[in-house]
Amino acid sequence: MATPKPQTLAAFEAAKGFMPVGEGLALYAAATDAAGLGLPLLEVGTYCGRSTILLADAAREAGVPALTVDHHRGSEEQQPGWEYHDPTVVDPEVGLMDTLPAFRRTLHRAGLEEHVIALVGRSPQVAAAWGGPLGFVFIDGGHTDEHATGDYEGWVPHLAVGGTLVIHDVFPDPADGGQAPYRIYLRALASGAFEEVSVTDSLRVLRRTGDGI
Repeated sequence: MATPKPQTLAAFEAAKGFMPVGEGLALYAAATDAAGLGLPLLEVGTYCGRSTILLADAAREAGVPALTVDHHRGSEEQQPGWEYHDPTVVDPEVGLMDTLPAFRRTLHRAGLEEHVIALVGRSPQVAAAWGGPLGFVFIDGGHTDEHATGDYEGWVPHLAVGGTLVIHDVFPDPADGGQAPYRIYLRALASGAFEEVSVTDSLRVLRRTGDGI
């Protein structure tokens, strides 16, 4: 299994975000494998760039683009009064979350700015404007059914056969977390177009084997 360089892993661990190291290592391995297709790697849900570091490093090694999509206003659970709210990423001038500056600092510190294309906008709108095939789609955006389904329906049709779909925060037990990512994971398996490659805690890695998504 491919592993990131020590400096990449150190930058990942130092970055603001929520992904544990074990899941990060699984994500990196999946991205490295998928990059062999020679197609772009795409992440939905940038936040402050913690996982983007790993995708960017995998993309740099393979010579393919790394794309990351986010409106940078925070998902529902990151708003004021919610569990994952961080007041340090609120823009004091407009009073709204703005994680874009933190994301740019994360990439700068990791030395990876030139290896990432940041797509700033809402995922379904960006997906509708996207025209090319992808070798890798990592869904880690909003955790409501509306947002998770929108990410799945917007981006998975662009995933090439042989490409990799990764879904984060998949919790079969509702006591462990929200169910929307779990439902799109089940949808992918039920479509017959995916086979499961690996499970690492809440991270699911699937490979697209056919049509019918």
